[in-house]
Amino acid sequence: MFTIQKVSALEILDSRGRPTVKATCVFQDGTTASASVPSGASTGAAEAIELRDGDPKRYQGLGCRKAVANINRDINAALAGRTVKAQEEVDAVTRELDGTANKSRLGANAHLAVSLAFARACAQARRVPLYQHFADMMGQPLRTLPRPTINLFSGGKHAGELCPLQDVLVVPVSATTIDQSLADTFAVYQSAAKLIAKKYHMRPLSADEGGLAPIFPDPEAMFADAVEAIEQAGLRPGHDVALAVDVASSHFHTANGYQLGDRLLDSPTMIEELARWAKNYPLVSLEDGLSEEDWDHWPKLRETLSGQTRVVGDDLLCTNPERIRKAVELGAADTLLLKVNQIGSLSEAKDACLLARRAGWQVTISARSGETEDDWLADLAVGWAGDQIKVGSITQSERLSKYNRLLEIETATRLPLVTWPTPAPL
Repeated sequence: MFTIQKVSALEILDSRGRPTVKATCVFQDGTTASASVPSGASTGAAEAIELRDGDPKRYQGLGCRKAVANINRDINAALAGRTVKAQEEVDAVTRELDGTANKSRLGANAHLAVSLAFARACAQARRVPLYQHFADMMGQPLRTLPRPTINLFSGGKHAGELCPLQDVLVVPVSATTIDQSLADTFAVYQSAAKLIAKKYHMRPLSADEGGLAPIFPDPEAMFADAVEAIEQAGLRPGHDVALAVDVASSHFHTANGYQLGDRLLDSPTMIEELARWAKNYPLVSLEDGLSEEDWDHWPKLRETLSGQTRVVGDDLLCTNPERIRKAVELGAADTLLLKVNQIGSLSEAKDACLLARRAGWQVTISARSGETEDDWLADLAVGWAGDQIKVGSITQSERLSKYNRLLEIETATRLPLVTWPTPAPL
């Protein structure tokens, strides 16, 4: 049992220089813990709503003072002095206080900041690592470390729409440790930086998540250059290092179809294009290949790529149990991209994760484009037995904090890296 003395918050800045929320939870025994929440640039329509101030004179309307005030005033009043025994109780109090389906009154950023701060305080009060506390929330032992999928090239909303595809990522598939995964990725990243300097005559400028962002002539050049970078690093494409892609197709989908560069494709033709990429390049994971509301064609995409490439739902699913159930019924995907701030609380994200597991899906635990130096995501990915973790590139401190935390956890636990593509057991 934990008795909450106080919750409070302040506005801080994320990795893009935009405001976000940091919350602190204090128990009556003096245990104190804080947590910061991320924010996304490429967001699904069904995501829980971040509360922003809307004042154009301050941070172009992106301020979070209203969300902070809601924690300091309303949420604190509801939780201070309350004795609880589980995460679900705290999250239920804030949901009931909010009273909206999408958390728009208090703000999903306020809900999640309190949810995370409470979880970290519980771990400290129990004197266990945060990853162990997360595993206990799931009622499962620690089994494996998640396999990193690491941003190499960026386009889409993460890189000024220079290329329609949002991210091409490397997956160190032959690595047996987090340490080796990062070393292999470093080699590929450095090769890629040299490659784009020679090929595109540009310095290695990076996008929101640290990926390299040259002006690719077409989407397929992202794959071809990634394969070349792997080879120049002395590694074997598809054997040592494979590729993953975040298509983020909702952002170039129109009423007339998919505007992929200078081509306008209908859904069946888009599926053919995705299948061609999977055939020609070592793609082991394909995220948001179709628009978030193109439900009629997602089952065909999954059927087409079955046994070859994971079909990942991000904007399609939004870590929302209702949308996950629909996708399971339709056979629309086989992997959940879990972003806790899409649903707004740990207990609801847990429900989403369990739904995916019971359907036999894999789960990728993901960061957002606007991150902070807080490293709780690494603990979550270990505690909830994530098959993959998607943090961003191996540059920028808000990304490296998660990778460095994984190295610490690997050293402390000696857990094995999850085998690709076998799902971690429930």
